Amino acid sequence: MNYYIVIPAHNEAKYIGLTLQSIVAQTKLPTKVVVVNDNSTDNTETIVSNFCKKHPYISLVNTTSNNQHLPGSKVIEAFYKGYHTLDENYDFIVKLDADLILPNHYFETIIKHFKSDEKIGMCGGFAYVEKNNHWALENLTNKDHIRGAFKAYRKACFNDIGKLKKSMGWDTVDELLAQYHCWKIKTDESLIVKHLKPTGALYNKEARYKQGEAFYKIGYSFTLAFIASLKLAFLKRTPLLFIDYIIGFYNAQKKQTQKLVTPQESKFIKALRWKIIKRKLS
Repeated sequence: MNYYIVIPAHNEAKYIGLTLQSIVAQTKLPTKVVVVNDNSTDNTETIVSNFCKKHPYISLVNTTSNNQHLPGSKVIEAFYKGYHTLDENYDFIVKLDADLILPNHYFETIIKHFKSDEKIGMCGGFAYVEKNNHWALENLTNKDHIRGAFKAYRKACFNDIGKLKKSMGWDTVDELLAQYHCWKIKTDESLIVKHLKPTGALYNKEARYKQGEAFYKIGYSFTLAFIASLKLAFLKRTPLLFIDYIIGFYNAQKKQTQKLVTPQESKFIKALRWKIIKRKLS
């Protein structure tokens, strides 16, 4: 199976070399890798350029967006800058963060999963962060969810879900829409991905409001948003985040912000979420 990788990167000089080194060391190499250097002011471009010289399948795209670090739209805009330089001759495509170290057999294993079941639409491992000189699971999501930092999409699934949404919540709604289109989500606990920069480390208050807004945009009811906000604030061990999330949801609801899903998709998503909650409580 041929696979392409797109890596949005903004001021990742500290990590991008480690990420690219883990890619070129894969037992099954990608056909193409595009790094999108988004307005970096450090040595990101130089580091990537050096890899491009040594590895012809790696390319660099420079783009300029604003300097504000907001999750969602900024990174996906950068993703598309790279994606649009690619052809369609891939079996699956990977959106990868620029601060990861992948195990050498990562993509060989992903390929085995995709080949094992033609209904697997997305596949990925688990993120680990360093704590007290040990690598521990970055426990912010359920184990049936693939982190947006390293998601692999089968081509047909990628097209069915309308590709990636340019909004925070893109890496949740993609899986929900995949299930709406009868695709399976496959996670593999044996694939330990070292996440070198903790999620949300640079997020400001506006970004936290956008998390609540995302719950609205992906079709959650207030009750589901309440539960999701409470859970996420608990996992991040920052109780006051719950208030920011709820404010974000309320503001989006009040403004009737455009959703990322249709009414029919929203109905499916709500039913699916309640089914999962009931299963966990039983």
